[in-house]
Amino acid sequence: MFALVDANSFYCSAEQVFNPRWRGKPLIVLSNNDGCIVAANKQALALGIEKFQPYFKVRELCRAQGIIVCSSNYELYADLSYKMMQVIGRFAPLQHIYSIDESFLSFADSMPRGIDLNAHGKLIRQAVWKETRLPVCVGFGRTLTLAKLANHVAKKNADHLGVCVLNDPQLIQTVFKQLKPINVWGIGRKTNEKLLALRIDTVQKLAGMPINRLTNEFNVEIERTIRELNGITCKMWDATRADKQQIFSTRSVDQRITDIEALQQALAWHTSIVAVKARKQQLLCGTLMAFASSSPFDATPSSFKIIKKFNPATNDTSTLINAVSKSIDQLFKVNARYYKIGVGLLDLTKARHQQCDLFSKYKKNDDLMAVFDAINQRYGNDSVFIAAQGLHQKFNMKRELLTPQYTSNWAHIPKIIC
Repeated sequence: MFALVDANSFYCSAEQVFNPRWRGKPLIVLSNNDGCIVAANKQALALGIEKFQPYFKVRELCRAQGIIVCSSNYELYADLSYKMMQVIGRFAPLQHIYSIDESFLSFADSMPRGIDLNAHGKLIRQAVWKETRLPVCVGFGRTLTLAKLANHVAKKNADHLGVCVLNDPQLIQTVFKQLKPINVWGIGRKTNEKLLALRIDTVQKLAGMPINRLTNEFNVEIERTIRELNGITCKMWDATRADKQQIFSTRSVDQRITDIEALQQALAWHTSIVAVKARKQQLLCGTLMAFASSSPFDATPSSFKIIKKFNPATNDTSTLINAVSKSIDQLFKVNARYYKIGVGLLDLTKARHQQCDLFSKYKKNDDLMAVFDAINQRYGNDSVFIAAQGLHQKFNMKRELLTPQYTSNWAHIPKIIC
């Protein structure tokens, strides 16, 4: 048996943890530079807010309806996520953290006889709320896909009170009749359109389709999904996510970059971010791409893109930054007003599969990078950094509606008056 524990409107709920007066009120969270709406709670959605639309289009609606608006407080969300996952992990012998707000639990070969899963799910919800003040829903199923579907039902159907257990055949068929294929984990928009064209408009019809008919028109994932819907385990932790093919860090800046020093610092900063991500995932980069552009609405739009190859592949921050910095004179254009900056790592391979080269000109600094990451993990991002990133960065993103970083910044720790 598996369970999926998922936080409700996680970004919005995280904002309400230290602002209890906001609970039950409409709230939205904006993307980088306060551009688009990336999260909205059910109260905001009920007032006509749609996710992923530009904020400026609904600014007046938010003011008129009293909708609370926050900039993305990534530091707070990451810390609360870590605390939430620690609580969830106590309720099963195996845990897999799937995303910042989702965690799978496995009870394989360890389910106590006669356990009430519904009651167990309620205990998880109560513990997470008591210790983190984050609301979660819990779904149980014999496969990861069924657990994910059960979680969807727990969120959407208030009758389940935040916990849904899909282990009764009659309940499973009732749920399958009510839901559409798009609600199933792994069924994207294009696949859903193909299924609808074949008149497969419910999960029940999808689960009952002959596998050989669908595999002729779809990939092998549809076969796994159908088997999982029928209670046959086909997916496990290592199969829930494929290895990343690329890692990017990109951002539009609040103040345009007009000098070569600021451009170099911005590219170095983004390079540092992707290098850390690569090391966390134990990946090596064979190709790096750096790019920058001005707004397409400028009188004379400017842009560039460079490609750097590495043999052998690397995830060393200093090596990657050095490669970008050496090309900066060729990239910078006088009078250009750069608006969007980014760096991407391509041609990624697993570090354990690296084939070393005795005559390589690149020095490996694995021990140095390990210390580098350990210090930043313990004391906060950029506690130590490559000097090329600069001390006074002009490219920080705009976060005018940022709430305090209550749990990760000493200056923002809540004060309690007794």
